[in-house]
Amino acid sequence: MHLEWSTPELTLTFTIDDGPVRLTTGASAETPQPLVEVSAIGYGRSPGTNRHVDTILGKRLRYVSHEDTGSTLRIVQEDADTGLRVTSVFEARAGVRAWSEASLTRPGELVLDFLSSLVVGLESVDADLHSAANDWMAENRWSVQSLRSGGVPQIVRDPHYPVSKSRHAVTSTGSWSSGERLPVGVLVGTSYALGWQIEHNGPWHYELGENRHGGYLLLSGPTDHEHQWNVRLTADNSFTTVPVSLVAGTDRDSTFAALTRQRRALRKRRPVDDRMPIIFNDYMNTLMGDPTTEKLLPLIDAAAEVGADYFCIDAGWYAEGDWWSTVGAWQPSTTRFPNGFGGVIERIHQRGMVPGLWLEPEVIGVDAPIARELPDDAFLTRHGIRVAEHGRYLLDLRNPLARQHLDDTVDRLVSDFGVGFFKFDNNTMTGPGTDKGGTSLGHGLLEHQRALLDWLDGVQARHPDLLIENCASGAMRMDYAMLSRLHLQSTSDQQHPLLYPTITAAAPAAVLPEQAGHWAYPITGTTREEFTLALANGILGRLYLSGHLNQMTDSERELVRSAVAAHRVVLHDLETLVPHWPLGLPDWEDEWVVLGLGNYLGLWHRAAGPAEITLSLPQASITPLFPTAADGWTYTWSGDKLTVGTGLPEPSARIIQLG
Repeated sequence: MHLEWSTPELTLTFTIDDGPVRLTTGASAETPQPLVEVSAIGYGRSPGTNRHVDTILGKRLRYVSHEDTGSTLRIVQEDADTGLRVTSVFEARAGVRAWSEASLTRPGELVLDFLSSLVVGLESVDADLHSAANDWMAENRWSVQSLRSGGVPQIVRDPHYPVSKSRHAVTSTGSWSSGERLPVGVLVGTSYALGWQIEHNGPWHYELGENRHGGYLLLSGPTDHEHQWNVRLTADNSFTTVPVSLVAGTDRDSTFAALTRQRRALRKRRPVDDRMPIIFNDYMNTLMGDPTTEKLLPLIDAAAEVGADYFCIDAGWYAEGDWWSTVGAWQPSTTRFPNGFGGVIERIHQRGMVPGLWLEPEVIGVDAPIARELPDDAFLTRHGIRVAEHGRYLLDLRNPLARQHLDDTVDRLVSDFGVGFFKFDNNTMTGPGTDKGGTSLGHGLLEHQRALLDWLDGVQARHPDLLIENCASGAMRMDYAMLSRLHLQSTSDQQHPLLYPTITAAAPAAVLPEQAGHWAYPITGTTREEFTLALANGILGRLYLSGHLNQMTDSERELVRSAVAAHRVVLHDLETLVPHWPLGLPDWEDEWVVLGLGNYLGLWHRAAGPAEITLSLPQASITPLFPTAADGWTYTWSGDKLTVGTGLPEPSARIIQLG
């Protein structure tokens, strides 16, 4: 029989017969691909490959029952020989959110070394994959390639039907979920388009491959093969995979729009999230981790004058000398603030802004006194030895003493200084994990990352008016395990204004526009166009303001105020807008970069000299939003073609409104 189940934007079709349950989307053809792939030590694959399909246990699962509440569907399957029970759970959001739950129905044990979160049968792998590389200061580098050229060659030909062993695999390791690749993809075929994201703040894996009757998309968290993960399953010890999301569209932009709506449906919003403040942060191209009373007071006054709502003191406020390996106590420096840190915070309050602080909560410096006060059990360990990376030990948030230390730190800073905003950074990777408690390395890391999410939930429950930014050396942990609960995402640590436009323009493919914190750090003394471009980088998202405002000329400060005013216009609509890319997702070196966000259009020309570009867009009136004068740029319609030109002798940018 066939079971159809729908969300507002997606229909899933399940085949239920005397084999394992199979899943396709919409009107896709019948598939032989099981809904669940699962392997255990002693129960591998047939045939043996690096792929995570063709698992023996996956083929042996049989339908037991299902329960449909309208908003949630649960499909139960069992393997009669081992007593393995796997429940596939589907939540209706805009698209679907899914995961797998495994348990044993009888005494004994299975050591699982792989369990999929979701596997979808595809009618064809003749499709283009949109995916993104990610790196510190070079985030959101999207590209498109055909699966045929990307690791899935066509070898199934009449009259021979060999079983393919190839796959296109994308994997992230360690605690930086987007340290090298984004946990997001869009696949566009001739008759379908699917988008997905893996919602985990640690290791993950997805792969695409071909079988005799089409192909498959497989999504999962950590695996044994890629991440040294396994877990012992007994009647008393079940396991739940990381959640994933799946959406459908008709082409690239409609599928990314569906992912945008899915992310909005996933967010655990609180009333304080409605504030959408403009935040000034003193770091980028400004104090760069060297705050003092003398430097901060005039900056605070200038930030208030240009319209900032929050003022965040970034790294260094706790620092006495060389501080990298001594962090962890999070007490204000006495040498940097000789008259007390409270006086600086009070100036922020007096100027009508909410104070914020940078904090790197998950680490303790190897030379910090508190590192000797906490026991080894409070840290991630391997073979009983503390994991040390980049001069830091890493707290294990499964441990109550580690959590108490962080709770006391946050509660003290909120209570003593009225902190309403934290920039939570994470600059140290864990490696493959921890074997403490006899777990596999990968499972220890999975438990720690889940404990981090639980800790964040507890912080926000105790402090409902607290906003938290998600940062990890820029956007090295940009995932919707974190972003479903945090307010803002730092999209980069990139310090060069001309390199930021591709980051800004591509970010909405991976993060909600209303959560995308784009640095706008105008540099005093640069040309007006350079100054303008640096500000334009932040307007279509969340303008994250920085720069030596107190050293700027009157005309420079007026440009900053104009950018803030333009951004407030965008903020009014931001939580309803979906992205589109009239020139396609930008390449890192593109001369022209274009982002459409609803009826707003960001245009960057990153080369010197006159140039023009033609865009396919519905004809509409054009209002310059920033800067408000159209000096040096022209806009000409011919039907539904908009030709944009610049006659300026240097790189420049404009934000316009259509309609």
